[in-house]
Amino acid sequence: MLQSEESILHIIKKDKIMMEIIKATSTLNLPDWWICAGFVRSKIWDYLHGFNERTSIPDVDVIYFDPTRIDEKYEKELEKKLFYLMPAIPWSVKNQARMHIVNNLPLYRSSEDAISKFPETVTALGVKLDNDNNLVLTAPCGIDDVINLVLKPTPYFTETNERVAIYEARIGNKNWQSIWNKLKVHPIKNSN
Repeated sequence: MLQSEESILHIIKKDKIMMEIIKATSTLNLPDWWICAGFVRSKIWDYLHGFNERTSIPDVDVIYFDPTRIDEKYEKELEKKLFYLMPAIPWSVKNQARMHIVNNLPLYRSSEDAISKFPETVTALGVKLDNDNNLVLTAPCGIDDVINLVLKPTPYFTETNERVAIYEARIGNKNWQSIWNKLKVHPIKNSN
């Protein structure tokens, strides 16, 4: 049973491929970096559903925060470095210091600030190795929803009708319940 951040870190540490991915990413020495979203969420959901095989994920989301270098071309160079280390992994590298422009949102203050503004609480998760090589987890919206298989929006995505529509569309498009049938989906209604 998963009941704490430590228990989540434990199942990730036991996953050889996840740890190889995390270690490969750490070699880039990026500022304020995390591997986030489905990489963490899917592992937790797979575990809670008793799956012996990992479900595939469309990409491994590596994020970092560097306001001094917001060139998308540089992100592509980083992806190539990671692909060279682990060519079977679908890498996606994004500098959160520029993603507010892409997402038409206010400037993010850090990678964790960006993670807190992901659409779903269960996706607002990240892992990395700290400077002492310890595996750490960030969960700005907490872990209760992900370990209880509750799918709902982050507080940020309930603030405007536009964000509500994005959340609702994602829930329909992702169709996560077809893979993880124990999920409890919470649609939202907004009065803005």
